[in-house]
Amino acid sequence: METKRKSPLRKGALIRFWVVILVIIGAFAAAVGPLAGHIRQGLDLQGGTHIVMQAEDTPQNKVTPEAITQVINIMQKRVNEMGLTEPIIQREGANRIIIELPGERDPQKAIETIGKTAVLEFKDEEGNVKLTGEDLKNAKEEMGQNKQPLVALQFTDEGGKKFGDLTAANIGRHIGIYLDGELLTNPVVNEAITGGSAVITGQRTLEEAKDLAILLRSGALPVKVSVLEVRTVGPSLGQDSKDKSVVAFTIGISLVVLFMMAVYRMAGFVADTALLVYVLILLGVLNILHATLTLPSIAGVILSVGMAVDANVLIFERFKEEIAAGKILRLAVQAGFKRAFVTIFDANMTVIITSCILFFLGSATVKGFAFSLGLGVAVSMFTAITVSRTLLMLLIDASWIHNPWWFGGKRGYDR
Repeated sequence: METKRKSPLRKGALIRFWVVILVIIGAFAAAVGPLAGHIRQGLDLQGGTHIVMQAEDTPQNKVTPEAITQVINIMQKRVNEMGLTEPIIQREGANRIIIELPGERDPQKAIETIGKTAVLEFKDEEGNVKLTGEDLKNAKEEMGQNKQPLVALQFTDEGGKKFGDLTAANIGRHIGIYLDGELLTNPVVNEAITGGSAVITGQRTLEEAKDLAILLRSGALPVKVSVLEVRTVGPSLGQDSKDKSVVAFTIGISLVVLFMMAVYRMAGFVADTALLVYVLILLGVLNILHATLTLPSIAGVILSVGMAVDANVLIFERFKEEIAAGKILRLAVQAGFKRAFVTIFDANMTVIITSCILFFLGSATVKGFAFSLGLGVAVSMFTAITVSRTLLMLLIDASWIHNPWWFGGKRGYDR
């Protein structure tokens, strides 16, 4: 009795197939944890402070798009100097600003540092403003000779000249230093100060001096802002949200994997392996773009997983039709991908276009969902068309897997 032997070509294809599969699984197991861990986490996952502020018109200044942009830039500078990690400051609507400070547990301190208008003024005893914060070059907190905290001011060249003239004209008199109209200190001038520097005393702690220095360094806000909403998310609530997201993602992936293997057998196994590649690419892109992961963006990722499998379902159904028409498996795969491509492209492009509209016109929460969904759909289209097809062709080249039943079709002879 003669026995059939695998040809060297098909035996090599079988080896290549399993080598590629093992490499993908190994890369997924090694990289998915570090990639996921390095993605920035939003307020709802990490906990912290959420503040909504609104810019208001004053008799002196009106709210304009340019003023809002300047406010955001100044707030961003103040937040960065506070040392907080991954803050989010963005505009909402015409005159509102959303500030998210992951890890910040003291909202009142954050508001005082970020939202103060910080108009610095030097006034003589008659109340005339002689210098403002615009004449400052730098401000830094220090400990004085008597172990008293203070803020050391450094003026610009023009500001130093103004301050020298002011002190020379007011020897023996008071010079008041005001912040947003409130008196900080009111020293008596003993002699003219021409070195271009001054100090502000009266802070009880070095931390207070640091907060004041941050305000002065960042400059004054061009318009007044008021607080509309303050919300604090505790670390336990953020961790609970994170845990639930992980569970939801795991359940979603598991159900998708089981469904694909139950319906499409080995073809489903190929689709599940391509899904691992999809997850790795998606996490890598999110890291490269320094994206912030929030609960809505996680929902977008989970939804895009379904879109990724949907593309494979379209391909495999076309593939089954080609098999039923009598084509051999290799030709059926090529025809199935070719026929399904236009449908996949059109369906995914409509989702991507919708995501772009939501991203540019939606609120901050909607933007996160739209970004992750659009990115996930784009990556899923790539993996479905390239990775799934490559693995499927390698699988078909293996002589032991030529029965259509293994690809979701009816039982039949090897093709």
